[in-house]
Amino acid sequence: MLGLQSYGSSSEGESDSEQSHKQKEESGQALPAHLQPVDKTHSLSTALAVCAAPDVVPMGAVAVSRTLDPTLKEVAYNPRYEEMYAPVKGPDHPNLTMQQRAPRNTLAGYVEKAHINAFEFENQRRTFHTYGYALDPTVDEDADGKSFVGDLQSAYDDNGKTVFEAPKPKKMRKQEKNDNPEDVEGFLGPWGRFENEVTVAKPNEQERAELDELLSKRHKRGRIPEDKPLEEKSTLHIKDAYDYQGRSYLHAPHDLGVNLRSNAPPPKCFLPKAHIHTWTGHNKGISSIRWFPKTAHLLLSGSMDCRVKLWEVYGDRRCVRTFSGHRQAIKDIAWNNKGTHFLSASYDRYIKLWDAETGDVVSRFTTRKMPFCVKFHPDNGKQHLFVAGTSDKKIICWDTRSGDIVQEYDRHLGSVSTITFVDDNRRFVTTSDDKSMRIWEWDIPVDMKYIADPTMHSMPAVTLAPNGKWMACQSLDNKIVIFSALNRFKMNRKKTFTGHMVSGYACQLDFSPDMSYLVSGDGDGKCYIWDWKTTKMYKKWQAHEGVCISALWHPHEASKLVTAGWDGQIKYWD
Repeated sequence: MLGLQSYGSSSEGESDSEQSHKQKEESGQALPAHLQPVDKTHSLSTALAVCAAPDVVPMGAVAVSRTLDPTLKEVAYNPRYEEMYAPVKGPDHPNLTMQQRAPRNTLAGYVEKAHINAFEFENQRRTFHTYGYALDPTVDEDADGKSFVGDLQSAYDDNGKTVFEAPKPKKMRKQEKNDNPEDVEGFLGPWGRFENEVTVAKPNEQERAELDELLSKRHKRGRIPEDKPLEEKSTLHIKDAYDYQGRSYLHAPHDLGVNLRSNAPPPKCFLPKAHIHTWTGHNKGISSIRWFPKTAHLLLSGSMDCRVKLWEVYGDRRCVRTFSGHRQAIKDIAWNNKGTHFLSASYDRYIKLWDAETGDVVSRFTTRKMPFCVKFHPDNGKQHLFVAGTSDKKIICWDTRSGDIVQEYDRHLGSVSTITFVDDNRRFVTTSDDKSMRIWEWDIPVDMKYIADPTMHSMPAVTLAPNGKWMACQSLDNKIVIFSALNRFKMNRKKTFTGHMVSGYACQLDFSPDMSYLVSGDGDGKCYIWDWKTTKMYKKWQAHEGVCISALWHPHEASKLVTAGWDGQIKYWD
């Protein structure tokens, strides 16, 4: 300011107006009063000097010399503590809450970096998991170290010892000692007994009573209740059980116009067109039907009403005999080669051998497991042997003469569904709920071949072709798959029969005698016929109201087949 004043009063800095005034004075012209210059003798400008910014030391300058931006990450000098922790100055946002005003360096709040010894951290962690207490991490180092978290009582009792310090003294049991080697009889060494040690653990009377009660309950729970023997009876429904020569109804008639004793199939088979007969008599659904061996002049049916019935196929088509002797539904039935006896397998866990002519039960077999399929050995010399697939994953072979189990085949991982003899009866094929197929040599309890594929489904029904070269298997993915029955047992992927719905049902299928057609029922009650060579579906029709569980082609008739359903009816088609 003083410089400006001196600058303004210097002769060098005279303005143009002052020069014009001087020129007028020199020319003798008088200036007006307000334009005449002020006399410096009367002016205070020479005596006073105005300083607008004096050099003074402001208050508090020693406390805060420099300010820091709170958002700075780097500082180019070494700030003092008072500078770093000085309160934030400046205008605040008027609408922030207390939580938003709080300083923070993360989304959740303010995190301060802390450094801790790795050993000390592990020490406290193990101490907390072992003893239940640890030092309080929120207390500074300057504290006395007596602040704990967790089980405070244990911490004060143990004086805050950690797992790396002296362990807790264990209460050792007192042991009898005798370390004198001269005492041969009484020397104990480290094998001395503990005090009050009981060497024989015998329950007292109260504990024994409790144990006996528990064991009796377990035994009752695990034991299958033995049913009282059911009255096994059969009812003959016809009066002329014997003809004029004394032959029973098991004898095949000659006067039918069809040679039932011929081994040759009909020269050509045709598709059935009409429904010609219905056998009724079962109160519940049919589970299995079987032709009489070779001649097929009789039909055997097992039902869920616990009964087996024998029907005439020719003549009046009457019900010949009813066999009653099971408590629960029939699962499977099987003839022997001569047709004099048959087996019935039931859900009551019994397999019974019946005399087809007299209706008597010859013998009973059980393993306390449910049998799902039964089959006599097809050789004439081994008709006293039969095999059964059970719910406990085994195939069991019985001898009907002695009633003993002579062989067990235990390799499946699920209940056994079917048994099929192949290769001149030297081998047999089994399928199971484990979605696999196993091939066995007869009387060798180790499978010779195991067929399983991730794409395979369970196959609860299998039928051997009349020529013995192929097996048709009802697969539960709504297909019929074909396997070779010779040597390699390979699946024929070119022959797959589809179009029906059998998922969840064990629908029995069959070949026509000349192997030109394949017939099967399905879950909707329809019957399907496919061409064997082309796998095309030739015909389908509604055969039953419920499930059509079985379809069998007559071995001596060109166009006749029988179907059975869960509606309790057996129908004959031509």
